[in-house]
Amino acid sequence: MNRLSFNEWASGRPADGAGAGVDPVVAQLRGVHRAAAELRRGTPVLLAGTAPLVVLAAETAGGGLREFGRLAGPNPVMLLAPVRAAAVVHRPMQQVEPVALRLSPALFAPEILLALADPTAEQIFPETPESVAAPALGGAALALAKLARLLPAVLAAPTVAGAEDVAAGLGLLSVPAQDVLDYPAGAAAGLRQVAEASVPLEDAAEARIVAFRTADAAIEHLAIVIGDPATAASPLVRIHSECFTGDLLGSLRCDCGSQLRGAIQRMAAEGSGVLLYLAQEGRGIGLVNKLRAYALQDRGLDTLDANRALGWGADERSFLIAATMLQTLGVTRVRLLTNNPDKLAALAACGISVAGRESHIFAANGVNDKYLATKAARFGHLLG
Repeated sequence: MNRLSFNEWASGRPADGAGAGVDPVVAQLRGVHRAAAELRRGTPVLLAGTAPLVVLAAETAGGGLREFGRLAGPNPVMLLAPVRAAAVVHRPMQQVEPVALRLSPALFAPEILLALADPTAEQIFPETPESVAAPALGGAALALAKLARLLPAVLAAPTVAGAEDVAAGLGLLSVPAQDVLDYPAGAAAGLRQVAEASVPLEDAAEARIVAFRTADAAIEHLAIVIGDPATAASPLVRIHSECFTGDLLGSLRCDCGSQLRGAIQRMAAEGSGVLLYLAQEGRGIGLVNKLRAYALQDRGLDTLDANRALGWGADERSFLIAATMLQTLGVTRVRLLTNNPDKLAALAACGISVAGRESHIFAANGVNDKYLATKAARFGHLLG
């Protein structure tokens, strides 16, 4: 059998017709994940495309402002989601695309940039920025901030001549904008089962946990398998997004903990089932942003409007991950334990046959009454 030298294998150059380089999908996922990590560190990133941008997350801007300034052309802007931008400029925004606000030197202080991005911060600005035309890659810039679980608010500017050389000298990353936009689908396609173990649970002694990891090793999702689902024509399945406050701490603000434990108990009573525990905290916005949303709810917003005020969508989750996990487990026809019709439609669109819906309702507790009412009235959850 022909063997590759290490250098040939690492560079992707085949020897005697054998071998291959890094999988292109893995390489793209890795590049996007690294770029998102750089934004979290407060480091600028080059967004490559027809009109390249240098971008820096407003939430973590600080030391990175100097590097941003070396790469940025004239007239840098703050990119915001329309709802957040409308609150900053005090007028409605009708578009669905990102809004660009021109920043004067008076606004280039880290605490002001954070206030522009975060409605829970003190809202005092020396002046109100004006809205201008957004750059073509603005959507990808906000998408990258979201992948980093940061507030979707970024500084952006066209790059100066020779920016790539300057960025290379500073050790800064460049990532294609299209790779950022393609990341969710690529992450699902690259999902792999990586570990499995028997884990007897208090409410389900015959349980095992199967761990899945995305191709770039960035995010891990779990399947809690009760009994042997293969013995059921349509096993009971629940898609459960992780909720640190509800699942672990027993928060009364939501019904997540009750739904998690109730689903495991019901599957154990039936003899089998699969609970998919997805790393999509706060409907996909992350724990820190969920806490910010709670702060806005305490000021009178409901759960949907709080997410949108932060610049996020009402629900940022991807159920393609769930479908991929089920297919890997050999489960292609299910009874879905849910009150959310969107999950039924999403699974069906991803190739999973949904034989029926099983209701999963828990009574309000005096704290989460408004939360449950909002889920019914504004998200269409079937709680009647």
